[in-house]
Amino acid sequence: MEFSTLFIALLILQALLPFHSSTDAAPTSSNLFREYIGAEFNNVKFTDVPINPNVEFHFILSFAIDYDTSSSPSPTNGKFNVFWDSDNLSPSQVSCIKSRHSNVKVALSLGGDSVAGGFAYFKPSSTDSWVSNAVSSLTHIIKQFKLDGIDIDYEHFNSTPGVFSECIGRLITTLKKNKVIKFASIAPFDDDEVQSHYQALWKSYGHLIDYVNFQFYAYDEGTTVSQFMSYFKTQTCNYEGSKVLVSISSDGNGGGLSPSNGFFTACRRLKSQNQLHGIFVWSADDSKDNGFQYEKQSQALLAAVRG
Repeated sequence: MEFSTLFIALLILQALLPFHSSTDAAPTSSNLFREYIGAEFNNVKFTDVPINPNVEFHFILSFAIDYDTSSSPSPTNGKFNVFWDSDNLSPSQVSCIKSRHSNVKVALSLGGDSVAGGFAYFKPSSTDSWVSNAVSSLTHIIKQFKLDGIDIDYEHFNSTPGVFSECIGRLITTLKKNKVIKFASIAPFDDDEVQSHYQALWKSYGHLIDYVNFQFYAYDEGTTVSQFMSYFKTQTCNYEGSKVLVSISSDGNGGGLSPSNGFFTACRRLKSQNQLHGIFVWSADDSKDNGFQYEKQSQALLAAVRG
């Protein structure tokens, strides 16, 4: 009798498990909006940017770079310095915008494309020394500015994908373990060298990466909605299991799928498929001149996700 009862209970449990698993795996849309800020030193402030109270809003300070601050900067093997407009985006201003808007978090981005007119390279002397220096210097900056997360945006490399993966993976692991950061993101784009480094990182440490800020605006100018949807599907496969955010640039270069060519149409289509994990804009510095129109449109669309 006891065996029969146990057998029946196991059958019931087995029948229930697939139901719960498929529910957990279902894609979900998000109301996350992210904005890079501070790279171009044009006096943009947090308070200049419209913030919809019905979205989760992340400012991303651009950039912290492991280069020195001399007139001809050189790599410092993981000893990061502030290279964003910290006069207008200071620790006190971070605290102020977060206190005024409970839905706002602030992160910093590492690397970027350039420093003092030259490429900013990821160039560690060794994995152990780079990780040690990076953990120490970034912990200091993050605590000084009371930040919530980091974004990885290296675009040029003097290292193998394996070394990049270990350095960045161990950095994120340690900062999360020490409760210095709450989230981490990466910002790749469709370039063979870039993808080889970020996909190596994703393969080994993807479980620690919360968002993929894919630079869809790095695709060719004149991208169509159907092409964009195909690109999104490809990158979702490349970063399997990730939350790939869609993106737009407000710097006037016109790369990727533009608003006039259907960017928000594509966003609505992804939303209807429960695949709109969020939108980010590069960058507030450029959007200042156009009245932040793309930020307003993006947030209005995202706010309606949960409406």
